[in-house]
Amino acid sequence: TMNGKDITHMPIRERLTSGMSHIPEDRHKHGLVLDYSLEDNIVLQRYFEPQFTNKLGFLKRKEIRKYANRLIEQYDIRSGQGAITKARSMSGGNQQKVVLAKWIMANPKVLILDEPTRGVDVGAKSDIHSLMCEFAAKGMAVIMISSELPEVMGMSDRILVYHEGTINGIVDRSEILANNITQKEMLEMAFAQNR
Repeated sequence: TMNGKDITHMPIRERLTSGMSHIPEDRHKHGLVLDYSLEDNIVLQRYFEPQFTNKLGFLKRKEIRKYANRLIEQYDIRSGQGAITKARSMSGGNQQKVVLAKWIMANPKVLILDEPTRGVDVGAKSDIHSLMCEFAAKGMAVIMISSELPEVMGMSDRILVYHEGTINGIVDRSEILANNITQKEMLEMAFAQNR
């Protein structure tokens, strides 16, 4: 629930207005339309807004391109042909930045990122981590789901250790720093009650 409302089966448009955005684990299947341009992917969930569609239902191409170019610069998205580049032809890291840009511009209160750096290079991973820190610093609740323990331990203020739908432990960042909790101990916590 969010703000007292069950959002489990809520349509995407209503989730956006309720203040939640979700970056899916599989960007190719659920985050992007690979044969669409960068600009179309960025505004795909926002076509219904008057900023991008006129009263007759036609897309305002100049406004879409202007908006996309602003996000390309803001998120340092590298693409060969700019806003008209097909998502399929971009690197994994730049594809992920497009997905991030698309959902962040809805100004969510809660951002859920599922495996946000899977399949991206080291430089893109660093960029994505910086963006996550920037979002959190602005007051956004950032929830990261990741199977990469070094990433989880390096990025999180609080870690919920799950195994097969059960929370096996909650660890605050201060505990990691004060007690030198290791990756091995985190794994042992995950499997402790499931042996």
